[in-house]
Amino acid sequence: MDDSRTPVLVGCGQITQREPDPSIALGPMDLTAASVSKAAENAGAGAALLEALDTIVVIRSFSDTSWRFASPFGGPVNAPKSIADRIGNTKAKRLIYTYPGGNMSQWCVNRLFEMVTAGKVEAALICGGEALATQRNAQRAKLELDWSENTGEAPEHWGVATRGWNDNEDRHRMAGAIFSYPLFENGIRHHLKRSIPEHMASMGKLFSRFSNVASDNPLADRRDGYSAERISTVGPDNPYIGFPYTKLMNANAYIDQAAAIILTSVAKAKELGIPEDRWIYLHGCADAHDHWFISDRHNYYSSPAMRIVAKEALEMAEIDISAIDKFDLYSCFPSAVEIACKEMGISEDDPRGLTVTGGLPYFGGPGNNYVTHSIAQMMDEVRKEPGSRGMITANGNYVTKQSVGIYSTEPPAKPFKPKDPAIYQKNIDDDKGPEVVENANGASAIETYTVMHDRNGPSYAILFGRLSDGRRFIANTPDDPTLLQNMIDQDFMGAQGKVTNSKGKNIFEPS
Repeated sequence: MDDSRTPVLVGCGQITQREPDPSIALGPMDLTAASVSKAAENAGAGAALLEALDTIVVIRSFSDTSWRFASPFGGPVNAPKSIADRIGNTKAKRLIYTYPGGNMSQWCVNRLFEMVTAGKVEAALICGGEALATQRNAQRAKLELDWSENTGEAPEHWGVATRGWNDNEDRHRMAGAIFSYPLFENGIRHHLKRSIPEHMASMGKLFSRFSNVASDNPLADRRDGYSAERISTVGPDNPYIGFPYTKLMNANAYIDQAAAIILTSVAKAKELGIPEDRWIYLHGCADAHDHWFISDRHNYYSSPAMRIVAKEALEMAEIDISAIDKFDLYSCFPSAVEIACKEMGISEDDPRGLTVTGGLPYFGGPGNNYVTHSIAQMMDEVRKEPGSRGMITANGNYVTKQSVGIYSTEPPAKPFKPKDPAIYQKNIDDDKGPEVVENANGASAIETYTVMHDRNGPSYAILFGRLSDGRRFIANTPDDPTLLQNMIDQDFMGAQGKVTNSKGKNIFEPS
């Protein structure tokens, strides 16, 4: 077959900055540009490759995603144009900034590979970076930095702008990852019929294996090699964030990290003289999402979207899961890994390992850009073992948006042509969970819950419950310190009680 339009990844670059002085540390755009230069060097084509880029995609920064990470120092108006200027590129006509989602790096690879195959793209860059450690250090030092850049008109946007929670969830303070993933975790624990201590130990064992990988990765932010007991034991330096998650079970966002990957057509790679031993092929891929708001899910221990994207990617690659040599499962919290393992049919202690980086709590969780790092690392891994296959999973929002890629140095036997995601997305959309009641009143029981913590300890509880007729509601509990502590020390899954609504807010009181 004519392989001139076959898409290949050709270069990857990663940087972890550990400069303690914020006055001389690189800001996010400079850090990202440095990773792009490394990716071009990795491809063996240098400046010629950077000049040839016709498409530049920048993964959305956390400062533009969440109020918790908003930058007091400004930022670029057009991030891809800022990168183009730094790397000396004047050719790129397609400048793209993504909407939020940890799935977006893999999603963009999937879309760009389609565009290369269609002859719409010859050379493209996906990159992103965060300097949240430097941002925090500068704020603590009361240092004024200027990261603002007015480089002209706003870029094109890819992805979905809709936020991950609805107004009813927002009223009950369920508005972000640290609030939602613990709800899934207790749902998983209850489904597995484990006690709280048993499940804490299991989560510690799972993430200790990620931490061990990070300890051997010079790019990882936390390289201590935490034991299972250390990860799962609550203490002054490892407090609960949202029960049952300790600090060491949460993605570590306060890092300075950037990564870039470059892809081209085979024809462009040959034209630029990029050696074939640099080329990485995408054998299988798929994208889907579960119901957008977690109120609408069937349960809090599964992901139909994760199951379907894994199945579709493997079918496209014409292999089964046993043919995968290496994995990097998205690991913002234990529940993301546990659900992926269940839906893909692999063990949590699979001897192949579940990460090549060390995962978001230990390698680092650079906002929406983590998967650019995991793809870059997987490129290096499969190059070390030509013909091996590596699978990446990417997760956006709250076990919501799922993307998968299967990579290898071995050329695929057929042209790149993934199935239209709309075909399998419809089955997910048509299968909705229970009816949700916004203003709930009456006898009810807890379906899942979490207790959020601040510096002083338990702060407030979020729960999903069911009325006696099976309808679902979201609620908080009374601000009772004793009750909150009991919800941590005892198992309140399935606890009976009464929910009442006042001024649009549901309050559940256990019997």
